[in-house]
Amino acid sequence: MRHQNKINKLSRTSQHRGAMLSNMATSLILHKHITTTTAKAKVLRRYVEPLLTRSKQNNTHNRRIVFSILRSKEAVDQLFGEVAEKIANRPGGYTRIIKIGYRAGDNADMALIELVDYSLLNGAASATATTTEAAAPKKRTRRGSAKSTGAKTENKTVETKKSEKKPSTKTTNTPKIRQRKSGGA
Repeated sequence: MRHQNKINKLSRTSQHRGAMLSNMATSLILHKHITTTTAKAKVLRRYVEPLLTRSKQNNTHNRRIVFSILRSKEAVDQLFGEVAEKIANRPGGYTRIIKIGYRAGDNADMALIELVDYSLLNGAASATATTTEAAAPKKRTRRGSAKSTGAKTENKTVETKKSEKKPSTKTTNTPKIRQRKSGGA
């Protein structure tokens, strides 16, 4: 039974796991989204959300605590500056995990973890919606329709005539009989 075993160790030692999560949290803060395995994304969410909560109160104590975990001045400055302004009104749930399929090499379950206020889904969905409406005004189907013009029907009849097979000249359908070679005569 797994009583009191909440932490996913990710098959790493304590120091390795801490360094990896610190580096991943720094990358998440700097780039606003990262792609990783689903297990690492779930552990990273529990690791980075308290740091984001601390960034709401910009004082020296909180900055020092976050710096002792992240060890990156650029990430701390960006966290307490730009990111803190965006998440100021949010009561929690600063990150989102989106499953994106499986990795080609080892079939590992992959996920995209992103900061909710810097979502790729909202910006990408609205941008792609406007471009698809402008680029493809009419939906094309492969079904025949009653509104087709005479030129299109002529082209279709010419293509069907070309693709028809000519009947074969053989009229007999008798199977060939293989004769066995006799050995050593």
